[in-house]
Amino acid sequence: MRKNWNIKIVGEKVVLVPYRYAHVAKYHEWMQDEYLQEMTASEPLSLKEEYEMQTSWRDDESKCTFIILDLSVDNENNMVGDVNLYFNDSDEPTHGEIEIMIAETNSLRKGLATEALLLMMKYATTELNTNRFIAKISNKNNKSLQLFQNKLHYNVYKRVDVFEETHLECLVKDTDVEEEKSEIDNNILAILNSIKYEVREDIPTDEHDLTQ
Repeated sequence: MRKNWNIKIVGEKVVLVPYRYAHVAKYHEWMQDEYLQEMTASEPLSLKEEYEMQTSWRDDESKCTFIILDLSVDNENNMVGDVNLYFNDSDEPTHGEIEIMIAETNSLRKGLATEALLLMMKYATTELNTNRFIAKISNKNNKSLQLFQNKLHYNVYKRVDVFEETHLECLVKDTDVEEEKSEIDNNILAILNSIKYEVREDIPTDEHDLTQ
């Protein structure tokens, strides 16, 4: 979406930046990996198609995408993954489907995915009026299931056996839910309110981004 095209979000371990032209080649390289394809339910694209997808996603107001930069890595190699939020249901504009990918193995198990998800959730609740997050995770991806449930207070609300997926949800603003879920909402709100979160201007300078 265009709303996040000129900003970046700074945390303690990561910076979230818009998905721009300079990121496409490396992203394309990641998505040739069969394991990442399976975990993200993605089909491989040609490099040309990947560039077209980047432009399409920038202009699609139902998709919010950030590239994850690892602050502990030098600038040339600090692109390590992405975090996305999809607003697929026009009848529920405050509900977003969230997903995360850390593609660089050297950046795994450093808490980057947790922080990137929290930063995205903070941005979505404060800037995009999002109050329900949904995560659709492969049953084979135990680490991701544990991350969302144990660290981010997501609850299972549906199991889709035909796709071998577990669907989780997290409610983060006032809503009509039972007391148990309300307590979980308070937990995640406390976490979101405590994290380092700074939105800064980040105007693109690459000529490819300027001419898009």
